[in-house]
Amino acid sequence: MSDQRHRPRLAVVSPFLDKSHGTERPVVEWIAHLCDRFEVHVYSQEVDDLDLSKIQWHRIPKLPGPHVLNFLWWFAANHLWRIWGRYTHSLRHDIVLTPGPNCFDADVVSVHIVFAEFLRCVRPELKFMRNPVGFWPRLLHRHLYYRLVIMLERHVYSDPRPVLVYIARKTAADVARFYGRRDRSPILYAGIDQEVFNPERRLSLRETSRNILGLSDDRFVLLLVGNDLHKKGIRALLDALKLLDNRPVDLLVAGSEDPGPFRTMAFGRAVGERVHFLPPRKDIEFYYAAADVYVGPSLEDAYALPPAEAMACGIAAIVSSSAGVSEIITNGVDGLILDDPTDAASLAGMICRLYDDREFREGLGRKAAETARNFTWKQNGRELTAIFEEILRRKSRLQGQTLIQES
Repeated sequence: MSDQRHRPRLAVVSPFLDKSHGTERPVVEWIAHLCDRFEVHVYSQEVDDLDLSKIQWHRIPKLPGPHVLNFLWWFAANHLWRIWGRYTHSLRHDIVLTPGPNCFDADVVSVHIVFAEFLRCVRPELKFMRNPVGFWPRLLHRHLYYRLVIMLERHVYSDPRPVLVYIARKTAADVARFYGRRDRSPILYAGIDQEVFNPERRLSLRETSRNILGLSDDRFVLLLVGNDLHKKGIRALLDALKLLDNRPVDLLVAGSEDPGPFRTMAFGRAVGERVHFLPPRKDIEFYYAAADVYVGPSLEDAYALPPAEAMACGIAAIVSSSAGVSEIITNGVDGLILDDPTDAASLAGMICRLYDDREFREGLGRKAAETARNFTWKQNGRELTAIFEEILRRKSRLQGQTLIQES
């Protein structure tokens, strides 16, 4: 670590970091590819899946209680921790990176979701009368949290000073529509670990995975990975499954969200026996290996990494046009794009086509793997390094101008 003073200091500000969540996964991968070029300081409440010998973690305590209260504490605390470090240890950062509106002083903000657009899309799903009474306290909490984040988005994204890095053209359009930010900003489609997600590995794991999950050879398996299942389009997916009663189709849903309300929803449609809610796994490729088709009818999704990983594994994927990952797919060539994520009949029709036409399904999978090979975390690291270096050059010029003016 003796050479750290020769490297620019990068502060990464995020409530938590791991590879199990859609926003945090890219940040973890980016950090791993930036450590050689930057001295990385992470300000976070929880950190997992990072080599702590290569970074400095400034742990911020977590406030017990509702998430919205902890987020308010976190937002204030991450500023206080950095101010304290500056005045007690002369710890000044050359660049501050944050995924989303987590602080007011970021140089670079990676935009993984625009909550204003998300709330617009899922508002019908969040109506109290459309959900079981037992789900109402959680709904109230979500409404409060979303409103808070939207207020912060308005402040951070409309500020012209930070560089906004988008993970899809969709997020750029959403920020322009809601917050008026229309400057040219870089787009970084999330990378994929090609050594983990590839057709050969999927095939080698397939028999073991299906045996452990209790899936017989005659079952046609759909997979959805993620949290916030309302947003992921679970309602339309269950409705589509109901329309597929005459086919041996099962659905795997993998994530950390409480499955209770969604299990009730599934049994209410008489498909509960065919829907399997599974816990998250570090080796998520285990679930991809069991699947025949990935289905992601998201109501709103800035990108969604699981469909891209499934594609890398050679799996035919169905995604909605409301998800940014649809930007890397050519409909009917390397995947299928559902125009209306609430259209269960069209979704069922796509699934039927893939079930009935094995040659078409396997052809989509082969082309999907080819497409996915264009996206790597190493490339993301190079692109971010170029962005940071330009910011450092700009700061150096401004500092030089200030010194000239003062002299």
